[in-house]
Amino acid sequence: MGADVLTAGPAGRFRRAAAPHGGRFAAFWAVLTGTLLVTASLLLHASAGTRVPDRFAGTAAVVRSPDVTTAADPIPVPRPWSAEEATALTRRLAAVQGVTAAVPDHSFYAQPVRHGRAVPGLTEGQGWASAALAPYRLIAGTPPQREREVVVDRALGVPVGDGLTVLTATGASRWTVTGLVDAAALYVSDAEARRLAPGVRAIGLLGAPRLPAVNAVVGAAGTVVTGAERGTLEPRADTRLRWIGTQVLTAVSALAAFACVFVVAATFTFTVNQRRRELGLLRALGATPRQVRRTVYRDALRIGVPAAALGVLLGALVALPADDLLVDAGLEPAGFRVGLRIWPLLVGLTAGPIVALLGSGAAARRAARVRPLEALRTAEVEERAMSRTRWAAGLAATAGSGLAGIIAVTTENLSDLATAALLGAMALVVAATLLAPAVVPVLVRVLGRAIPGVLGTVVRGSARVAVRRTASTATPVLLTVTFAVFILGNVQTTTGAYAAAREAAVRAGAVLVPDGTPGLTDAAVAGTQGTVLLPTRVYVADTVLTAVGTDPDRLGAVASRLSVLSGSVAELAEPDTAAVRRSTAERFGWRVGTSTRMAFADGQLTPLRVVAVVADEGAPAELLLDRRMVRQRDPSALATAVLLPGPGPSATPPGAAVVDVATYAARADAEEDRLVWVFTLLLVGVSAGYGALAVVSTVALATVTRARDLRVLRHAGATRRQVLVVVAAESALAAAIGALLGGLAALLALLGSVGALREQAGAHVDLVVPWLTVAGIVVLCLTLAAAAGVVPARRVVVVSLSRPAAGP
Repeated sequence: MGADVLTAGPAGRFRRAAAPHGGRFAAFWAVLTGTLLVTASLLLHASAGTRVPDRFAGTAAVVRSPDVTTAADPIPVPRPWSAEEATALTRRLAAVQGVTAAVPDHSFYAQPVRHGRAVPGLTEGQGWASAALAPYRLIAGTPPQREREVVVDRALGVPVGDGLTVLTATGASRWTVTGLVDAAALYVSDAEARRLAPGVRAIGLLGAPRLPAVNAVVGAAGTVVTGAERGTLEPRADTRLRWIGTQVLTAVSALAAFACVFVVAATFTFTVNQRRRELGLLRALGATPRQVRRTVYRDALRIGVPAAALGVLLGALVALPADDLLVDAGLEPAGFRVGLRIWPLLVGLTAGPIVALLGSGAAARRAARVRPLEALRTAEVEERAMSRTRWAAGLAATAGSGLAGIIAVTTENLSDLATAALLGAMALVVAATLLAPAVVPVLVRVLGRAIPGVLGTVVRGSARVAVRRTASTATPVLLTVTFAVFILGNVQTTTGAYAAAREAAVRAGAVLVPDGTPGLTDAAVAGTQGTVLLPTRVYVADTVLTAVGTDPDRLGAVASRLSVLSGSVAELAEPDTAAVRRSTAERFGWRVGTSTRMAFADGQLTPLRVVAVVADEGAPAELLLDRRMVRQRDPSALATAVLLPGPGPSATPPGAAVVDVATYAARADAEEDRLVWVFTLLLVGVSAGYGALAVVSTVALATVTRARDLRVLRHAGATRRQVLVVVAAESALAAAIGALLGGLAALLALLGSVGALREQAGAHVDLVVPWLTVAGIVVLCLTLAAAAGVVPARRVVVVSLSRPAAGP
């Protein structure tokens, strides 16, 4: 019969015969693809650990300043020691047995300029003492000893004794090259480094220090890292890049696992539904419900184990050469390499059988409930499309999506918002799949009218009678369309929402922005008649706050949405004052007149007095400060923008450019938006690829199991072409139902996301739906469904000519 058959043995046991090849093939590929994706993404994830920076490669140990965190940023920030604290700690560390040198690392912004352009990728300088931590050695010239002397990478092509323009936070100036090193580095005299970076975040130890003694000296003042732990000293930009890459790989793994369970469950459910009569015969022969369940589970393991083994092998082959692709895409920093790890392979090997068992669980329970009397039924009509359990599960999934929407609207964390929105979309997919049989008859009547004539009547009648089959065929299309529409629409809506909010918050004729540099220097903003935004970080206890230094007398003219709730922003011109956002003031219990000790980049604690509380909407940071104070306390701070009242100067200094407000709003997070778009394409590629595979396998399986119906139709007088048209039309109709349900689920999820974004951005948010992409995906699904139905149907039709018509 081509189905699982349990035959009675001498001991009264039932043994398993071969399962349908179509169902096994579809489930095998679903498990294999999911295992491949999970294994590959986990291997990439496991290889994405931190890498020890070259400039700390020569250290035996490094003492890091304490980490502080903020709810808005998952990446910890080291709170710097003041110059006095660093000097005292360095002196004590140098006295530890085995330490030959303790070197405080002073890092600051410095960027060479060649041929009128800032050199990309080289934006940090250190004092010459830090060269011993790499260790780098001079290959020509002498170390820098005086002001405006510098040692640089010989790859810049500047000989010893020549001048080199270097950008620092104050502007461009001419420096004398006294030496060359064979590394991408820039070193100045130690005295100059201490002036440019008075705060210290790391002290490198050379020699063979006794770590217990080092830990005893450091105590709670910092953290001692050795070996691979020194990777935590990598540049913050690399850490953020790795974090984004980790989010991408984690989401791909989760989506692959979800899609795999989803497709396998649909495949097994479909297979069991088609075998209802045979399972009833088995029950009539004496098989117990437990034996039937065990049969389905055994079949799942026979599929899952070999599929997982092959998936793990292919996943490793896919992951190993992918490191350069991730680096080129900007999802991992330079130097990222993929290596084999045991635990991702074990997870992949385990995931295949587990996914197969999870996917077959509902099918096994349904198989066990088949009554022996069903074996006597000959009609293929399904008596009840929706069971009570299915109704309950579908409504529960709907409620879960609503709960995810509430969480998305109420959360203040953008990462939690994205997670809640994605979980809500997943819940809607489950709900739409479970509740689909309840609406299939209505949708068949509405959509089926597009198929004219007698063939249309046959197609509509077949789809209405076999509701479960139609719903199961529509499931992979529903999955594909939902995730593609939701992910693409959510990203584009989010990007546009925050760009619009930034644009609405600015009242300016033009904006001066960095061009090829991480920020604007003092020289670049000098003489402009606009409002400068000079960002920095402020440390309060174990928390870091974002802060912006600005010009209080000009801020009101350009910040169109800045609302002062109490106090006066004009008082920022007074020494040691700050204006705070309302949410920040409520978190710390601050009000106008409160004085709190805060630390800046120089590590010095200073009492700041709150002179104003402003609304969250329109405030560029948690704290607003006077720009002169920020420059004094953070010598390497760079301005992010200058909001100009007019069109701006015709000539701009090196490292700066003038753009309109809309361009400024769009460019504010351009790099992160690019990474998010790469992330989006990966997710859509995974979901669409998996969905396409599921569409083909499910439709092909459905067609094969209907071989008797097609032969009957053929012998009833239908031509070969008419039979194939019926199959193609019914497959396309099921795909259209899936696309419609998936589109509705995605739109509901997007509407919830839009509501959350309006709360987060505090501005009007337009729903952006990528209609062209949606149309392309729907057409692809319809085409694949029709082709997947026609190809096996052709063989069935040809074979039917040499066989007598099967009886009912």
